[in-house]
Amino acid sequence: MKQQTITSIQAKKGKEPIVMITAYDALFAKLFAPHVDIILVGDSLNMVFAGRPDTLSASMDQMIYHTQAVCAGAPHSFILFDMPYGSYVDKEKALKNAIKAYKQTCADAVKLEGGAEKASIIAHLTQNGIAVCGHIGLMPQHVRGAGGYKVVKDKQKLLDDAKALEDAGVFALILEGVKADIAADVTASVDVPVIGIGAGKDVDGQVLVWSDMLGFFTDFQPKFVRRYLNGADLAQEALKQYAQDVRTKRFPSEDESY
Repeated sequence: MKQQTITSIQAKKGKEPIVMITAYDALFAKLFAPHVDIILVGDSLNMVFAGRPDTLSASMDQMIYHTQAVCAGAPHSFILFDMPYGSYVDKEKALKNAIKAYKQTCADAVKLEGGAEKASIIAHLTQNGIAVCGHIGLMPQHVRGAGGYKVVKDKQKLLDDAKALEDAGVFALILEGVKADIAADVTASVDVPVIGIGAGKDVDGQVLVWSDMLGFFTDFQPKFVRRYLNGADLAQEALKQYAQDVRTKRFPSEDESY
């Protein structure tokens, strides 16, 4: 049985903050599962796992492979499948790919980037039994067209986008890269939960990329990221000790030998 459902997640609106984190494999999904409400298999894996400069080249097959792994590691968690760039350019393609995601993984819902201009596509999915989480504000799949990662300040557009996606049937929204006061107004304007990333605290929940939050990504630290662990430093120290023990033949010991 799933620990969370769309109904239980929506019931948290304005009452209990929703905790979301990304995961891309079974190992970390299993570690995260007891502590979070939603695991997002984000297309950020294209940067974290594949070393690409952005998310745009992530494919459906890539997303399905990693979602299968996450579902295996966290079978009772609510799993959100991030639809990759180019997989939902029109209603027919979006439905075909969302059905593929549903059939080949145990994902509970899919996530699409885009505001009012994507409302008809989202409505087509929800009318065909696909649960959808919207994503507005700063949209990583639009980074090239937008000229980079920029804080979104157009309050009226955000309000209009949020309402359009709510009317289209999304069960929740991700709001990224928005000033805190605007994010609070957007959150208050809709009845579905709004989960923020770089959107202040007056939203219905938070999501972070796990490698940012645990300090494994060290190239730079976005303003909105709090590092709860210096993971890269700890891993480097452990590897340094392992290499030293191998070279000095302190590993393996007698107890570690057959």
